[in-house]
Amino acid sequence: MPAGDPQERELARRVRAGLDASAETQRATARACAPAIAHAALRLVETFRSGGRVLAFGNGGSAADAQHLAAELAGRFERERPGLPALALTANSSDLTAIGNDYGFDAVFARLVQAHGRSGDLAVAISTSGISPNVLAGVEAARDAGLSTLALTGRDGGKLAALADLAIVVPSDVTARIQEAHIAVIHLLCEIVESALFPGPERR
Repeated sequence: MPAGDPQERELARRVRAGLDASAETQRATARACAPAIAHAALRLVETFRSGGRVLAFGNGGSAADAQHLAAELAGRFERERPGLPALALTANSSDLTAIGNDYGFDAVFARLVQAHGRSGDLAVAISTSGISPNVLAGVEAARDAGLSTLALTGRDGGKLAALADLAIVVPSDVTARIQEAHIAVIHLLCEIVESALFPGPERR
């Protein structure tokens, strides 16, 4: 495509607009959610210090975010340190399809929380809308089992924000922008957890 082509200029304009919108959502999240993010990070630290685990779940892109969180905690984020007990309930396709087939898709996370969750664990429920039935059922199952609950959501928080013990609600109505902010929040949580539990040099 030749330099200065009108189509390329229009695409470049759209790219800049999209990145600007993402950056503004990040700034709005910082303004609205910094205390909640700090509180959530301390809850994660307390969970690990007391011998608890993290169970994370969500649908679609939020399922990928749940796996991202679990991978950063069980593996490493920026520091060499022991692995932390974190499990993404979205990662086992046999679990999800068996439970979905036998009990219905709305039960997949609730059933897995019942199987793996224990009092002292922390359930991290991720939903951009805050109204996904299977995510809500997973949080209800977590509460029944004595787990603490953390929600990452967006828009007005939906039912999820009210149901969870603690909610981080990204102030956006655009799914992509909410997901981008969720990744930033996940990285911040991992950074704080590592620095609190394993003070020392970062891996660069």
